[in-house]
Amino acid sequence: MHMNRIRASVALRSISTCKSKWHHQQYKSQIKFSPNFTTTTTGPEFIEPVAGSTTELQIVGALRSGDRKKALDLLLDFGHRSHSLSAHDFVHIFNYCAQSPDPLFVMEIWRLMESKDISINNICSSLMMQALCKGAYTEEAFSIIDFLGESQRFYPVLPLYNSILRSCTKIQNLIQARKCLDLMEKKMIGKSEVTYNALLKLAVLQKNLPAVHIIWQEYITLYSMSIIALRKFIWSFTRLGDLKSAYRTLQQMVSLAMRGNVSIARTVYGKLYSTRLDIPVPSNNGLGSTILNVSKSKQHDSCIRSSPLNLPDTISASKEQKIICMDNKKVKSAEINGLNEQRNSLLMKVLRWSFNDIIHGCSKEKNYMLAWKLILQMQNLGLQPSSHTYDGVIRAVVSQRSFGDAMRMLKKVQQENLKLYDSTLATLSVTFSRELQLDLAESLLDQISECLYPHPYNALLASCDALNQPERAVRVFAKMRKIKILPDTRTYELLFSLFGTVNSPYEDSNLLSQVDVAKRINAIERDMTNNGVQHSQLSLKNLMKSLGEEGMMREMIHYLHVAENLFLYSNPSLGTDMYNIVLHYLVEGQESHMAIEIFKKMKLCGCHPDSTTYNIMIDCCSIIRSYRSASLLISMMIREGFSPVACTYTALIKILLEDENFNEALSVLERIKLDGIKLDVLLFNTFLRQACYKGRIDVIEFIVEFMHREKVQPDPTTCGYVFSAYVNSSFHNTAVEALQVLSLRMMSEDGNILKERKKFVDEFILDEDLASESHMFKLFEDSEDEVAIGLLNLRWCAIIGFPICESADQSLWAKRLELRFLKRLASSSGKGEQL
Repeated sequence: MHMNRIRASVALRSISTCKSKWHHQQYKSQIKFSPNFTTTTTGPEFIEPVAGSTTELQIVGALRSGDRKKALDLLLDFGHRSHSLSAHDFVHIFNYCAQSPDPLFVMEIWRLMESKDISINNICSSLMMQALCKGAYTEEAFSIIDFLGESQRFYPVLPLYNSILRSCTKIQNLIQARKCLDLMEKKMIGKSEVTYNALLKLAVLQKNLPAVHIIWQEYITLYSMSIIALRKFIWSFTRLGDLKSAYRTLQQMVSLAMRGNVSIARTVYGKLYSTRLDIPVPSNNGLGSTILNVSKSKQHDSCIRSSPLNLPDTISASKEQKIICMDNKKVKSAEINGLNEQRNSLLMKVLRWSFNDIIHGCSKEKNYMLAWKLILQMQNLGLQPSSHTYDGVIRAVVSQRSFGDAMRMLKKVQQENLKLYDSTLATLSVTFSRELQLDLAESLLDQISECLYPHPYNALLASCDALNQPERAVRVFAKMRKIKILPDTRTYELLFSLFGTVNSPYEDSNLLSQVDVAKRINAIERDMTNNGVQHSQLSLKNLMKSLGEEGMMREMIHYLHVAENLFLYSNPSLGTDMYNIVLHYLVEGQESHMAIEIFKKMKLCGCHPDSTTYNIMIDCCSIIRSYRSASLLISMMIREGFSPVACTYTALIKILLEDENFNEALSVLERIKLDGIKLDVLLFNTFLRQACYKGRIDVIEFIVEFMHREKVQPDPTTCGYVFSAYVNSSFHNTAVEALQVLSLRMMSEDGNILKERKKFVDEFILDEDLASESHMFKLFEDSEDEVAIGLLNLRWCAIIGFPICESADQSLWAKRLELRFLKRLASSSGKGEQL
């Protein structure tokens, strides 16, 4: 009855599986086997190939070609023709089915063996369990184990359960693994080192560090440590982020290797294993189920025995410098002498693997000082760091954003003539791109033989965008196309930001630039369509910014509608930034009525305005010159919980100045100061702009002195308004003197830059060589625009024959402004007078 139940279960599952993935893939072997081999057992749970019969090879050949019917016919014919069959005659077929995996054909073999009364052996049962577990037929596997356990001819042994446990671990089926462990404990099967290895993998799959420590504690009470066992514990500790335990275990491995306690061999498949006898231990507790049920948050102590070296919590500055230098001369230490006597290629390989595991763990945990320490110890042991080692060290260095150390590591690798992995080159390129070292980043990308993802190119494109280098960006994108790297959404977001504008911010848009922008955007969107990439929120934002900069309002509104259909109607909270972009450029383009309509629509669709939205709309009120509307918006803003800021009052002052209400505007300025809001140059320039247009020299002089007292440095716009106001009033000498004072204050807060850098002034201002101006233009490249413009202003004043002021405070014009400001303040406080 039990056998019939298993067969019925398998039959039902085989019917449901015929249309599944096994229908197409169940006969495709993932591992190539020699046609002249089958399997037998040698060593601890190891299957070694031996010669198979001709019929076995024909059956495997039919399975490999996908002809299931032929394979089944051959199997049935094989069973009917041969009368003295044993389990050994089916090992090769079981082996193939276990590797494929092919759980359905395994059941056909077992059905034939049952009908012919052929006793199954440990090898066949282990391979059958592997095939069933890999093929997700775990329920049938456990049913067969129960059936075999009830049979008088066969008793499931520990290697069989270990095989199932390993298969469950490989397919990451924790539920079936727990079931297997419960069954092992129920039947008192016991454990071996292979069992503990599987338990470690299960604990890592669960990300359960306390369980690994419990396994360690029991293991060291039952077994003496071996190199292979220590390696597996190091791997487990590292994967779970316990670098301290991993480091201590590594030092114990080094100590064991130095004592010559090495028992390592290689299987015919190239896998390393311990040659010592794996003696199972009896089952005396519920460790398996306990491990899988240990709370991950449980507090535990490290159960690791004391080791020769301890992990330091900190490293002194002198030691840190010593580590970073990494002198090529290897220190003659006890470590070197110990390993020289035990020079073993397999041992060195295992040691290098364990060092590399921890070094790569350092990169994940951002502990690059420990990575430096480990690579030095590798050199002291005579373990030559490989490209994989340097990959981990470089990633650890990069995780700390240590640009200088990354450069030193790159030079170190080049000195040793090692070829870095493509992933390492990509990581370094991304690091150099973030540091705006574009030449280095681009040269590293050129060294990558194969790049499967666009991330490093996107990082370089982002740096090109930050440094305004569209020419380099074109070259980078062309390389992506040449090596056939598919752009992703981030790539197109950057392309819209890089190439969406032509003239901005240096020149105003025109019809030609708008046509050029439209062609660029169409080309980028066409490429997006060809690569199956859709717009993201950021790509639409960048696109709308570009169109707004070029003054293409109709196209910008069109893409706002696209964003509404894609994102905003389903989730209005995402739309505030997009609406703010559109409102900003509409207000900047004097499209006040359209901005008001968009603002109303924004509120109707459920998108909540923020502080930026209200400030933009208050600025819009200055276009329609509605002080009442601005006041209402400020009231709404305060009710929504947003406090007015400097730009809010700037827009309000702009409205008052448009109506030439200078006294009320100055009152608002005083109120801003009393409210503790930090004043900025844009606020003062708003006064200066209107005063310049209206010819109000008194307002200009008051504002200039106010700025000086509030320690707000002028900008080029300030200089332009003040200079133009005096020139328009025919005060040419005063205009030049004011320009000098404001230029000095623009370059230095106290206006004394000429005294501090006299040689600098003589070289760039008083030099008659025209080439000196080209040196000033270099300042623009270094983002020192104010200094460059100030120097050009002073040079122009010197060329037309005016003497250069040594200090802004020594100027008679500045002293006069200070005196008049003090008198006005005294008059205002005494009589309540205003301008």
